[in-house]
Amino acid sequence: MATVRVCVCGDEGTGKSSLIASLVKDVFVSNKIQPVLPQITIPPSIGTPENVTTTIVDTSARPQDRTTLRKEIRKSNVILLVYSDHYSYERVALFWMPYFRSLGVNVPVVLCANKGDLTDNNNNNNTTPQAVDDEMLPVMNEFREIDSCIRASAREHHNVNETFFLCQKAVTHPIAPLFDYKEGNLKPACVSALKRIFYLCDKDQDGYLNDKEIQEFQAKCFDKPLSSEDLDNIKLSIAKSVPGSDTTKGVDMPGFLQLNKMYAEKGRHETIWIILRKYRYTDSLSLEDSFIHPRFDVPEYASAELSPAGYRFFMDLFLLFDKDNDGGLNDGELSSLFAPTPGLPLSWVESSFPSTTVRNEAGHITLQGWLAQWSMTTFLEPKTTLEYLAYLGFEPPNTRETLASALKVTKPRKRRRRPGRVERNVVLCYITGAAAAGKSSLLDAFLNRPLDGLYHPTIKPRRAVNSVELQGGKQCYLILEELGELEPAILENQARLDACDLICYAYDSSDPDSFSHIVDLRKRYPQLDDLPSIYTALKADKDKTTQRSELQPDQYTSSLMMSTPVHVSVTWNSIGELFVALAEAATNPSTAFPKSEEPPPDRTSLYLALGATTCAAVAAFVIWRRSTNSA
Repeated sequence: MATVRVCVCGDEGTGKSSLIASLVKDVFVSNKIQPVLPQITIPPSIGTPENVTTTIVDTSARPQDRTTLRKEIRKSNVILLVYSDHYSYERVALFWMPYFRSLGVNVPVVLCANKGDLTDNNNNNNTTPQAVDDEMLPVMNEFREIDSCIRASAREHHNVNETFFLCQKAVTHPIAPLFDYKEGNLKPACVSALKRIFYLCDKDQDGYLNDKEIQEFQAKCFDKPLSSEDLDNIKLSIAKSVPGSDTTKGVDMPGFLQLNKMYAEKGRHETIWIILRKYRYTDSLSLEDSFIHPRFDVPEYASAELSPAGYRFFMDLFLLFDKDNDGGLNDGELSSLFAPTPGLPLSWVESSFPSTTVRNEAGHITLQGWLAQWSMTTFLEPKTTLEYLAYLGFEPPNTRETLASALKVTKPRKRRRRPGRVERNVVLCYITGAAAAGKSSLLDAFLNRPLDGLYHPTIKPRRAVNSVELQGGKQCYLILEELGELEPAILENQARLDACDLICYAYDSSDPDSFSHIVDLRKRYPQLDDLPSIYTALKADKDKTTQRSELQPDQYTSSLMMSTPVHVSVTWNSIGELFVALAEAATNPSTAFPKSEEPPPDRTSLYLALGATTCAAVAAFVIWRRSTNSA
């Protein structure tokens, strides 16, 4: 908020212009002043909240000035409505508030009872800038857009500065999104935001903010420490207002919410806003879009992965919420972990998480599966990972860095045929093949799940992710994706093919019609030749049969000058070797490309030898010619 624009409204003779003049001159102006003062701008240096520039616009209530009044009201951020006697007070509810509503403006209204020096009960309100008494409460209850009310006197310069301060605060720190005066409670959106903040501050997740956590919270929000006396007073206030609360362990969630409720009730809602804004909440109590969606571009042919800081954060998060130390996150622990978020990512729900990754015998996701799942999410949709890092409270190691420091971008791998490894720790492999070839069982075996003897056709694409140890001990994350009925659409999509690191052609070695599907597939989609590939004969534990194809699998792959199909069975213990081979081919793609012809022989040495011989002959000829001429 760069500017607060205050429109001062009210009946003629209520002292609107005198209030403005008293603010500017810092003293009551006894001389006659013009009926409508010109626009006044107060710079941010003069003690304004949030360092905003304040523009004050005086208006006239005369019918002939109604067009100008209407324009100024619609341009304002806040309306200061002034009354001074019983007649002008009655007009607040009978004319002014309905008039504001008729204009369709949605701005807060500050109600000011001016000329307090003329009322009998002025002495009762000298020390209370924000007066809510029997006179003002009925109007505030009827019109919820009235943010606050105050008694003032331009003549005695009483509460003049405070009046305009309330106008500024109504815009920079609005009470309406936070507190429901009618119900006397914090609003649900505010409670939800404060619960998330409590969760992020409760570093050990024991349900209490201990003294150290409170001090860290105080330093983050207010940039100054909390004295022991102030901390004890806060705990005492909570203990008095929350029956049965035990503050010896610290401040629990109900106590934290009650503390903020007391701030709202006492008109200190700017304290709540300071807290909310430190945790990147907007005026609508949603997280800032630039915070949960920071700019993060992935160049063409590159990919996104978690950085060491990102892996460390998700590992610490898992260990923190594995309360029973059984090596897995049960439903209750997962629910607690995702409490400050909108829930599981949509892509996780659609893919039936946690069936996509490694689980223990009880069906709960393990640490290995947890890190693999986030590796896959980051690879496929890095913006989702960034969003959840924001929700879950990731803090960059360096204060000058953003959430994006939890991710890194790999080097583009446009030229896959070039020898050498690609700099990727997460790779994607499509599994294609005929129906009932055993692709789903292969994905189950990849996640160490037992063989399901019943056939279940795959309708929509299915993914599985796990870590694989490469030769030399290096670890990478391999994503296997079975394409299901969307196989034609995916293989026609060049962007999906560009994202793929390897294609695995799988067939049932015991089904005579299985391999022909692969041959037809490669004829139908010649662009597959641009992808590294491996051929796999599944169900090798069954009797091998002759394939009804022009060439048998071994002959077919030999004609492409590629390795013969790898024969495996998900019932064999050696099935893990296939996953290592897939990961090796994906990270070293030049070894898995089909070749249509013999590579031309390397004649570089011959050309060099011929060149050297020619140069020597020319040099000898030149020397002979010179010697002949000299003779």
